[in-house]
Amino acid sequence: MTKFPVDAPIEKVLKTMMHLGFRIIRKGNHISMVKDNSDGTRTPLTMPNHCNIKGSTLRIILSQANISREDFL
Repeated sequence: MTKFPVDAPIEKVLKTMMHLGFRIIRKGNHISMVKDNSDGTRTPLTMPNHCNIKGSTLRIILSQANISREDFL
C-alpha cells in the first residue's frame, strides 16, 4: 500500500483532483475547484495555493470533498 504523502507538490494534487472530476474555477491565494456530480449537485473544494500541501491539510481537504485516501492515492 502506498504511503500517504507528508508534503505533496501542488501540481500533483491538482492533477489528481482533476482526474477525480474536479475543475479549477479560480486561482489566487487559494485554488477554488468544483465537481459536478451525476445527481445534479456540486461539490466545492478550496485549497491553499502553496508549492507543497502538508499531509494534514491534504487529509482535511479530502475529507471535506468526500474522497477516500485510497481513491486519492
